[in-house]
Amino acid sequence: MSAVIAGAGPAGAMAAIFAAMSGEKVRLLDPNGRVGQKLRITGKGRCNLTNDCSRDEFMDNMTANGRFLYSAFGVLPPREVMRLFEEWGVPLKTERGRRVFPASDDARDVAAALESRLSELGVRVEKRRVTGLRIENKKLVGADIDGQAVSADRVIVATGGLSYPATGSGGGYALARQAGHTVTPLLPSLCPLLSDDPCCPQMQGLSLKNVMFSLYGNGKRLFAEQGEMLFTREGLSGPLVLSASAHMRGPGPYRAAIDLKPALTTEQLDARLLRGLAASPNKDMVNLAAELFPRLMIPVMLERAGIPERVKANAVTRAQRAELLRHIKNFEVDITGFAPIEQAVVTNGGVSVKEIDPKTMRSKLIGGLYFAGEVLDLDAYTGGYNLQIAWCTGACAGAIDN
Repeated sequence: MSAVIAGAGPAGAMAAIFAAMSGEKVRLLDPNGRVGQKLRITGKGRCNLTNDCSRDEFMDNMTANGRFLYSAFGVLPPREVMRLFEEWGVPLKTERGRRVFPASDDARDVAAALESRLSELGVRVEKRRVTGLRIENKKLVGADIDGQAVSADRVIVATGGLSYPATGSGGGYALARQAGHTVTPLLPSLCPLLSDDPCCPQMQGLSLKNVMFSLYGNGKRLFAEQGEMLFTREGLSGPLVLSASAHMRGPGPYRAAIDLKPALTTEQLDARLLRGLAASPNKDMVNLAAELFPRLMIPVMLERAGIPERVKANAVTRAQRAELLRHIKNFEVDITGFAPIEQAVVTNGGVSVKEIDPKTMRSKLIGGLYFAGEVLDLDAYTGGYNLQIAWCTGACAGAIDN
């Protein structure tokens, strides 16, 4: 048996390891000629390689087609991923949210471990690209490698998504379409969001912690979670925003709503505000507001509430106070779209999982054709879940005795 694997990222490398361990002759191809080009820069170079979670917790963090992964998760669950990498010489540590990192905080150690294991198995990465599939009577007979026809019993497409295009990722969609597969719409996921609201450049660089961030679209709330976010010149970013972006489907419109003080009710906030106004009746509101908001947010909040910056505390009307409270509990920002896909962590969309066998990652349309990793219509929140998808789907695709 022989296999050609397109892509030496996490899914392709794991597929090559499992295929070689099964006794298959493996050719691992990548336009970069090395393992894990994108992997080396994930997690800001630290590589959050999995999440030490249960299957149910994993499914709760999937944002597309989680049920498809029930079988694959069982083949290579997080604990097994951790065991393998420690066996391959990468000590690990588990941080907040059960995120698993190499103890060295260096993603290159993860890539090096994969390279070393592949070398032990006699697999080397060729700096070449699969440019086409050779199909006869709905069965794969080989592939075109840089335009040259080669025979193969299997081809595993693990070319990644559209994110980080400079790494050569994303070429597998054309191969899938050539084989007659459906490729669902491709969108950025886990990426910053754009807004033309002038408050964003006004508050550029401002990070808010412990806020409740909600995303609305198509007449309903799509996402709500408490945590950290960031204002940028172009819109919004930070962990909450990246997670919210995974729920955006279609053109919108979309709207973000931020509760700046989620631990307090409107009544409690009003009482606190009244005490502050009464304690400093002759203080300018621009100075009094410093007790409530970060510096960059003060002029924005006062403008939204219709309160002049130099008005005295004792001159603030009930209506102005009510407006200020409303914006504290519901600070709205209209969203115009995604940041460019180059800024996305993963791609939403891909090869339809309806056309893939979930136990083997084998195509239901073409015999001998397999898919693994981000090229599939699978994605999840940040926290190591997306790399876990790559590891377990790669393992399923690579093993020929599954």
